[in-house]
Amino acid sequence: MHTPHDPYVRVRGAREHNLQNVDVDIPRDVLVVFTGVSGSGKSSLAFGTVYAEAQRRYFESVAPYARRLIHQVGAPKVGEITGLPPAVSLQQRRAAPTSRSSVGTVTNLSNSLRMLFSRAGDYPAGAERLDSDAFSPNTAAGACPECHGLGRVHRTSEELLVPDPSLSVRDGAIAAWPGAWQGKNLRDILDALGYDVDRPWRELPAEQREWILFTDEQPVVTVHPVRDADRIQRPYQGTYMSAHRYVMKTFSDSKSATLRAKAERFLSSAPCPECGGSRLRPEALAVTFAGRTIAELAALPLTDLAGHLVADGETARVLTDDLRSRIAPVLELGLGYLSLDRATPTLSAGELQRLRLATQLRSGLFGVVYVLDEPSAGLHPADTEALLTVLERLKAAGNSVFVVEHHLDVVRGADWLVDVGPLAGEHGGRVLHSGPVAELASVEESATARYLFDRSPVPVREVRTPSGQLKVGPVSRHNLRAVTAEFPLGVLTAVTGVSGSGKSTLIGEITEDLAGVGRLVSVDQRPIGRTPRSNLATYTGLFDVVRKEFAATEEARRRGFGVGRFSFNVSGGRCETCQGEGFVSVELLFLPSTYAPCPDCGGARYNPETLEVTYRGRNIAQVLDLTVESAADFFADTPAVARSLRTLLDVGLGYLRLGQPATELSGGEAQRIKLASELQRGRRGHTLYLLDEPTTGLHPADVDVLMRQLHGLVDTGHTVIVVEHDMSVVAGADWVIDLGPGGGDKGGRIVAAGPPAEVARAEGSSTAAYLARALG
Repeated sequence: MHTPHDPYVRVRGAREHNLQNVDVDIPRDVLVVFTGVSGSGKSSLAFGTVYAEAQRRYFESVAPYARRLIHQVGAPKVGEITGLPPAVSLQQRRAAPTSRSSVGTVTNLSNSLRMLFSRAGDYPAGAERLDSDAFSPNTAAGACPECHGLGRVHRTSEELLVPDPSLSVRDGAIAAWPGAWQGKNLRDILDALGYDVDRPWRELPAEQREWILFTDEQPVVTVHPVRDADRIQRPYQGTYMSAHRYVMKTFSDSKSATLRAKAERFLSSAPCPECGGSRLRPEALAVTFAGRTIAELAALPLTDLAGHLVADGETARVLTDDLRSRIAPVLELGLGYLSLDRATPTLSAGELQRLRLATQLRSGLFGVVYVLDEPSAGLHPADTEALLTVLERLKAAGNSVFVVEHHLDVVRGADWLVDVGPLAGEHGGRVLHSGPVAELASVEESATARYLFDRSPVPVREVRTPSGQLKVGPVSRHNLRAVTAEFPLGVLTAVTGVSGSGKSTLIGEITEDLAGVGRLVSVDQRPIGRTPRSNLATYTGLFDVVRKEFAATEEARRRGFGVGRFSFNVSGGRCETCQGEGFVSVELLFLPSTYAPCPDCGGARYNPETLEVTYRGRNIAQVLDLTVESAADFFADTPAVARSLRTLLDVGLGYLRLGQPATELSGGEAQRIKLASELQRGRRGHTLYLLDEPTTGLHPADVDVLMRQLHGLVDTGHTVIVVEHDMSVVAGADWVIDLGPGGGDKGGRIVAAGPPAEVARAEGSSTAAYLARALG
């Protein structure tokens, strides 16, 4: 019998993804950490089951209109869950941030700062008080009229629009015009207007060139096209549009990213001359607080901003105290180097998640379950200690904190541990342990236990001798001030430092143009696709070979099915209801749209006739449903497929399904898929591999698998450079470049460089103490 005050969330019969009918009791009001190797099912339990069910119950309370649609979305596959409070999820997934989204808007700090200027700012004599909206570049009341609140203006010039003035208009002098028929149409119209389209551009009179490129007029003329002799010529009415007008219209209105990128090539971007890049109207910039405008305060690192909020007067004091109390949790999470005007797209997923976490600390909610997805991702060990303090505070406020985590220091700080495993995919999905951390030691099949209780130092590796040097710099960007770094070639180098110390900025300067690089392969954590159409099999090219195998079967040949028949991206073999997506998008009026399995093919993506063709007893949908590991056995004697699968197994992705949509993959998984695609290509000469935090989202057991691969690359003569916070990885590197000592203005210098043992003894390095501990 469960009392209303049952202190446990009790899950019965969870079958989401690979969970094998899991029953588990998880205490409330404590810090619970979910662990297990990548793909073991811990996220399916924490997010796919517990959080999804809490969200579904919330949806049950909304309007019937929405509920009618939500039934299609499907509840998590679970028998029952009791004792479940409302839940808030903070995941690593990125929303689609725009250039208008900033640190200030994510944390709501901008609202407080605008209120301060509206109510307590120093106004010029005679100026009337402004509403807080007038201090926002994202409102009509506040945005600079010249740049519409973006801070930059895009201009074109004759040099950009006409890169080669020796060409005539007919030969394509106006590079900015569209190609194909539309471009020919504009040339014919110019001809009909009486302009000489066969003279070299530079020989045309200046006023004609000016009109052709920049006029706002749109004259309509009758065009008599000159086309091939055998085609009927019909005159038509053509409307002229200048090159400048075409480029600006495409840039601002086009929905196609490709067309916009093309238009952008003919534009130069500069700070707005009207507002100087501050994005605001002159009236708002005339108001100051503590002698500075709102734009100047928004550009300061948050650590400095807190120091400038000194107020006299009751109203100002109330507002500045509120602002300082909102800034405090952001500083506590080690993000004091960020400024309010820093654009969201320039933040890492870990920084964004910690900003949201800081905002939650101020929300004052209690009795809630916070479900966090690897909050330590992208965190230096020094910042992880601050993170634990913050999680403790959320708990102390009367909340339950459920964290999916691999970082062993966070695991050791838990009150309760749920370990899922023992392995990934179909070999996982069981709860091996649910109880206090120390008791995991007796669970023999737990991969987590092996790493959690083994305190032996990292085995010392023989440091390799470099084959040369790569000089980068001097770099002055973001917080780097004329920094020059030397990267040894032919070895594994780790770049370390606290968040915001300048690591990513420094390695971003490594390009193929630098002497000694040769071929450059940059493996980042960006998704391998934005829609469920893109998946593991299509991205690695493995699907092309599989389709050929199906098309070569006797049944397919008898029916006249070619390779295209087995693609879910073109009509023919695919299910037309969902157009081969396997899902239909369910639009919810006031909530983000979600995907539900297709009612006709049930998620198989193909029509019934295509599914009748089998290869070794499986149809194409069943093959896409195989895990990499099962597929490796299934295709063992098909060399082209086996090679791709082998490399995916080598980077620890055996648990993923071949048809797993790109939208379901984590950043770390996407990065390892890119690495696997790279490893299956034939080696050609020296390659420099750049990896930004490749161990993010990896269990220590998977880190070992990945590092074997990277060391293997170095052993065959390549260079590997990783940005890394995992000290066991840094300890196994040949060379370390440590940036710091702090983040933002307090960072941006090389504090130490050398073999790990040397950097571990460096004075003034935030990394040294943690590296020394890993080296034992």
